[in-house]
Amino acid sequence: MQQNRNYYLAIVLSVLIVFVWQFFYMGPKIEAQRIAEEARQAELAKQKKANPTTTTPTVDTSGQPIPALEDSNPAVATREQALAQSPRVEIDTPKLTGSINLQGARVDDLKLKNYRETVDKNSPIITLLSPNNTKDGYLIYLGYDRAKVADLPGPQTVWQVSGNKKLTPETPVVLTYKTPGGVEFTRTISVDGDYMFTVADTVKNTSDTIVPLIPYGRIVRNTIPAVAPAYVLHEGFVGVLNGTLAETTWKQDVEPVKHTDIVDGWFGMTDKYWAATIVPPKGTNFETSFTHVTSGVRPFQAEYRHLSGETKSFETRIFAGAKEVDVIDRYQDEYKITDFYKLIDWGWFRVITRPMFKLMDWLYKYFGNFGLAILGTTVIVK
Repeated sequence: MQQNRNYYLAIVLSVLIVFVWQFFYMGPKIEAQRIAEEARQAELAKQKKANPTTTTPTVDTSGQPIPALEDSNPAVATREQALAQSPRVEIDTPKLTGSINLQGARVDDLKLKNYRETVDKNSPIITLLSPNNTKDGYLIYLGYDRAKVADLPGPQTVWQVSGNKKLTPETPVVLTYKTPGGVEFTRTISVDGDYMFTVADTVKNTSDTIVPLIPYGRIVRNTIPAVAPAYVLHEGFVGVLNGTLAETTWKQDVEPVKHTDIVDGWFGMTDKYWAATIVPPKGTNFETSFTHVTSGVRPFQAEYRHLSGETKSFETRIFAGAKEVDVIDRYQDEYKITDFYKLIDWGWFRVITRPMFKLMDWLYKYFGNFGLAILGTTVIVK
């Protein structure tokens, strides 16, 4: 009897310690981080207004200039204005809504149906991606290096839609473009019921000359998240390259961080709850670069570039959505994406925290109450 009383007392004390830690330490710390971030954003806005700057061209990892995604007049449009400036293909899935910009075939309009900005059920749903010429521009773009062949499809190229005019899990969309020199590009974009896009490119050369194709992919972001950061979680550039986890925070952003001779991996940008990543085609040799351009709108860029010469067909995957553990684990197994589970920051002790979370999540689904799930986990561990 005495042993049982001590056992239950230990459980109560454990819960009390967690509560006190959260209320007296974590709560004030998070609030202080939020206030500091708001002050920083206000100061940046003040500096921009006082000292307007112009953008400078970005340079890819090979030293060859890649055209800017927009003209030299960035961040001037509202989101609604930007969406109306170009032809688009609608995206509609159980979890996503948005559109693909046919100018450059960019994924630059995406909202998450199942998540809202606040706990109020009537608050707006989360906006993940937005056009580049908006204040919070955040987009994903797949293109070709045009250093040697200028008429390849680029950021300003308007693709044509063939067939379906809406992208759903049941209906992929097919985009086409033919260069003046006779090279035909067909891009088939499909999406599943969660957050994974598959982009399959095929190229047919009907000309008499050999056309070297060097694909690249880029994630561009104009600003860092406005949400107060959690110091125990990594936010910024992330990737697994040749089996090694690569992380660069938003503040480590002045000099480009380059990784070369990559034959397997993925990369992108991660927030506290959301992420956008590119999974290059398997079996190809590529290099990546994480960059923060300090002039103009100060965009953050994560990009990859094939190191091969001529490519006729390839398949690239794009993840853009919420970091749901079950979904990410399924993608890792289904598409054989190396250590994709590391898109979620499990900390230094992931061999403990990851199984513990899965146990707690299973109990939560069983009980329907997170407090009971914590108590159940404590009893099981004990």
